[in-house]
Amino acid sequence: MSKQSYKQQKEDFVSNLSGGSVPEIAAVTAVVPVAILLWSALQARQSFFRPYTPLSYAVDFLLCVGAFLLATTLYASTPVLLILFLLAPVASVYMLPAQTARKKKPIVPRDDKNAARPLDVLPAKPFLTSYRGAMMVMTCVSILAVDFRLFPRRFAKVETWGTSLMDMGVGSFVFTAGVVAARPVLKERASGKSMSLVKRLVYSARHSAPLLVLGVIRLLSVKGLDYAEHVTEYGVHWNFFFTLGFLPPFVAAFQAVLRYVPSYAALALLVGGVYEVLLENTALKAYILTAPRTDLLSMNREGIFSFFGYLAIFLAGQDLGMFIIPRAINPRSKATPGTQRNTLLMTIAVWAAIWSALYYLCTGYSFGLGLVVSRRLANLPYVLWVASFNTIQIFACCLIDTVFFPATYNATDGRTEREANEFATSRVLRAFNRNGLAVFLVANLLTGLVNMTVRTLDVGPSVTMAVLLGYMGAVTGFAVLLDMYDVSVKL
Repeated sequence: MSKQSYKQQKEDFVSNLSGGSVPEIAAVTAVVPVAILLWSALQARQSFFRPYTPLSYAVDFLLCVGAFLLATTLYASTPVLLILFLLAPVASVYMLPAQTARKKKPIVPRDDKNAARPLDVLPAKPFLTSYRGAMMVMTCVSILAVDFRLFPRRFAKVETWGTSLMDMGVGSFVFTAGVVAARPVLKERASGKSMSLVKRLVYSARHSAPLLVLGVIRLLSVKGLDYAEHVTEYGVHWNFFFTLGFLPPFVAAFQAVLRYVPSYAALALLVGGVYEVLLENTALKAYILTAPRTDLLSMNREGIFSFFGYLAIFLAGQDLGMFIIPRAINPRSKATPGTQRNTLLMTIAVWAAIWSALYYLCTGYSFGLGLVVSRRLANLPYVLWVASFNTIQIFACCLIDTVFFPATYNATDGRTEREANEFATSRVLRAFNRNGLAVFLVANLLTGLVNMTVRTLDVGPSVTMAVLLGYMGAVTGFAVLLDMYDVSVKL
């Protein structure tokens, strides 16, 4: 088979016309919090990952990376069975005597000043680290696995209408970016000093520039290497890095709007709602889906117009971050740590219910609007689906954290809190979260390397699993090494 015909076959292969069902996607992704549940049981009951030995790393990798890899390949049709396999050892862990007498290697804080510092009003939260790290793991697995036949086509990005695992992955990446984007806003509010619009735009541009550069590099490399691509995903020149790069300036400009709109969630619904009205009541939807590609706008119409849907997703994530990142939802509250913990759980649960109800109201045929999810358009049903899914995932991680590691909420000084947080967090997930964008870039480079050296459509299941395990081993090793040497790559 010639190189050109193989490229065409690959482009046709990644096309997915129908997608999978929402319950199936939920079942596959539920493997991740269940794996975190098993990790937490091992750590809380047996201190299995302290000290962090080669065996600890191997189990950490198998649970936090290998479980999702299996869920999207060998167990793609039976994710519930894999979930049962992961749940079964949890009971066994609690049947064994607790390792209370085992000598624990003390954690030496990287910054000795932690011992003298008061508690940070915006502390690191293990459940948020686990959630963001897990989302990055799922993204890295999927971007290469999709090129192999062992990865079901229903998990690949849908051409126009429908839901799929990778459609959710793209939206989740934006949602998680929105969650952490709440941190600088909260710091600004805590300082009591308001930043001018010009300074805010300059600050956001500094964060956008590296992403836009990466977008240009990806564009040039894809065109220069004649790499297989799907034009209807974002357009001829647009790619996901451009979408990520343009989000911060737009969100910075929207800060002034918050004087008139009560919250980021309301702003997200406003942006998504107005965009949906334009799609349904003007010629915009037909233009995005069917217009000939005659100029720069029409060539990149999917990426340009779907940006407004991703902006709404980013704002929804930022709204969630505004109350899960601070130490307490109400800074003036004198409630006990246990009460604050329960309040946080209830608040996340309420928002999960709100986003889910709005999604079903938007997509239901009997009592709703009967709209269909479209990642290509990033329409309102897609925005609500991504928001509800990610809020539920965060709730699951927070619930696990609350049950297994209540000490993380009871710290009285900086050192104690840091030790508790590190004890309650998988090193693999922490590493993926810490340098997420750098890891994502390395994963993209390795994905390109594999596709240029291996005819992924022609290999069998055994070779596929070997390649994917080697690839994720390299990506995970890179992330963990950066974390071990205390390196934070700022892009």
